[in-house]
Amino acid sequence: MANATQSALGRSNLSTGTGYGGSGDKYELYLKLFSGEMFKGFQHNTIARDLVMKRTLKNGKSLQFIYPGRMDAGFHTPGTPILGSGDPPVAEKTIVVDDLLVSSAFVYDLDETLSHYELRGEISKKIGYALAEHYDRRIFRSIVRGARAAHPVSATGKVEPGGTQVQVGSGTGAAADALDSTKIVAAFFEAAAVLDEKGVAQDGRVAVLSPRQFYSLIENVSSNALINRDEQGTALQSGQGVLSIAGIKIYKSMNLPFLGKYGTSSTIDNAGSFVGVDVEATATGENNPYGGASDFDTSCGLIFQKEAAGVVETIGPQVQVTSGDVSVIYQGDVILGRLSMGTDYLNPAACVELHATSTAGSAF
Repeated sequence: MANATQSALGRSNLSTGTGYGGSGDKYELYLKLFSGEMFKGFQHNTIARDLVMKRTLKNGKSLQFIYPGRMDAGFHTPGTPILGSGDPPVAEKTIVVDDLLVSSAFVYDLDETLSHYELRGEISKKIGYALAEHYDRRIFRSIVRGARAAHPVSATGKVEPGGTQVQVGSGTGAAADALDSTKIVAAFFEAAAVLDEKGVAQDGRVAVLSPRQFYSLIENVSSNALINRDEQGTALQSGQGVLSIAGIKIYKSMNLPFLGKYGTSSTIDNAGSFVGVDVEATATGENNPYGGASDFDTSCGLIFQKEAAGVVETIGPQVQVTSGDVSVIYQGDVILGRLSMGTDYLNPAACVELHATSTAGSAF
């Protein structure tokens, strides 16, 4: 019996191709079906906004924070008047609002009509991620600044405690110490002791590490002298094996300044454009000093308490969409996210910067 001749239903113009793709595609005319999945773009968890002090500002360009210094006490001498001579020193810190931050995209009506997938929701999410990433990065950079600063109260004999820098490792050290779990743990206990000695409240203490530091702690949880080893088995494998060290709750973030970059300084295969990028310089529109890449060359983690930094918002994160005449004229809509905020350190005593090598960063 002779072989049947196959009808070329999927071939374009009776192509005799046997491959897949290009002019010889034997399936060229068949429909490409949409999987229903929209793969998310570069996205990092953002955490800093709820870990520091946030205030809303209306009808002004900056917000003032007042620091009353400590007062002395003494014994009363009978017969002498009490005249209130123990006035505390007072200083201020002002946080200025940065210019309006925006992220936007234009959606053309015809494209939206022809498209077999919905993009507006995903675009709105990406706008939110962009604004949140901006939030985290500036807050973390401000806390590093605070860790290197003296306290605003500086009256003679009344100087309040300033920020703290703790080396991960000892001696001349090396950048690799930043990923050594035993040395990280030792730095945590040193930081906790310093915070206690400077009178910083225990409540609200947190740490932010890079992912590699965080997983290094978990990987060696049974041998790196951690007190809380109760998270084992499934919890350990899920990446939640270390919840706190010395009462300091631990978070991980790719928005943390880490050895001059964000999140990692490691070489990663196929990293793309957004992984391990350099910490950018303060840009036009930023009215607070956030520092640049060289200011974070040895920085490798933060430990702080809620009073460490403040965020001033005049316009909270929000999304706007054009409509009416604008949509008619341009036959589409602009989806825009906006945010107006500023951030800086508040109480330097509540700021601790971890650094690798013996070279600690300078104030900026």
